[in-house]
Amino acid sequence: MRIIAGTYGSRRLEAPPGLKTRPTSDRLRETLFNVLTPRINGTRGGGSREGGTRGSAAFLDLYAGSGAVGLEALSRGAARVTFVERAPAALKVLRRNLERLGIERGFEVRAESVAAFLRSAAKAGPKPGPYEVVFLDPPYDAAEEYAATLGVLGEGQGILAPGALVIAEHRRKQSLEDRYGGLKRTRLLEQGDASLSFYAVEAGAAGT
Repeated sequence: MRIIAGTYGSRRLEAPPGLKTRPTSDRLRETLFNVLTPRINGTRGGGSREGGTRGSAAFLDLYAGSGAVGLEALSRGAARVTFVERAPAALKVLRRNLERLGIERGFEVRAESVAAFLRSAAKAGPKPGPYEVVFLDPPYDAAEEYAATLGVLGEGQGILAPGALVIAEHRRKQSLEDRYGGLKRTRLLEQGDASLSFYAVEAGAAGT
């Protein structure tokens, strides 16, 4: 694996051993970030950022694994990235990838389940701020994880910013719902055996 583009473009990444963690392929990440980059680096209006500055988008990488997707977001200018992963082997690889890229700030690693993270993020009290982009890539066979996670995100609870985008990677043959609470699917991209479902937060559904 490698970083596709941006500050760390072409740098190699380590992947966790075995088959329990399935990193998002380089090709699929490239497809994903062809859509996301303008949102991440603040150029959706057609402008451009000055070199070396970060955009305003906060990025949430759920079921982060090796961190390849969140690292790509940092490389392309995300303001901050939160990685959520509970598997010890994957966490070791994620931290090594951060070290090998020399990334020391602009990120947070949460070593817990996605369900636990979302529960804590939804509680009242100080929060790091809502997320403009959320990516989730549970194990393909864990259908209940998709429904549960998208369901919580669709409830609002202050986790998502107004106008946020939620993307779920899933098996092409697996059907996700068109709507989860305040999330509505607006786009479906298919590549090989994988698909990317894009969900937009409807007006007034993000919560505070």
